[in-house]
Amino acid sequence: MTLPDAELTAALATLPHWSLRDGMLVREWRFADFTQAMHFVHQVAALAEAANHHPDIDIRYARVRLALVSHDSGGITRRDIDLAAQLDTLAL
Repeated sequence: MTLPDAELTAALATLPHWSLRDGMLVREWRFADFTQAMHFVHQVAALAEAANHHPDIDIRYARVRLALVSHDSGGITRRDIDLAAQLDTLAL
């Protein structure tokens, strides 16, 4: 079930690096080089597999953009919020 607007707003307040864009939770990371960016993406993949919830990943050399949305539910759900919070804990 998608989150009601008030719940989504409250959740975004706990995720200061994430924003709402085009109906998705989006965050961008910048790294020193491509190798570090790919190491980060590998960490993302491990968390995503464990959660069985997979972000859209855009890699541009040393920049990684993640977008979360529950396509099967038609919007942002608790699963997206939970995975965003987990992704924020990755060691960079």
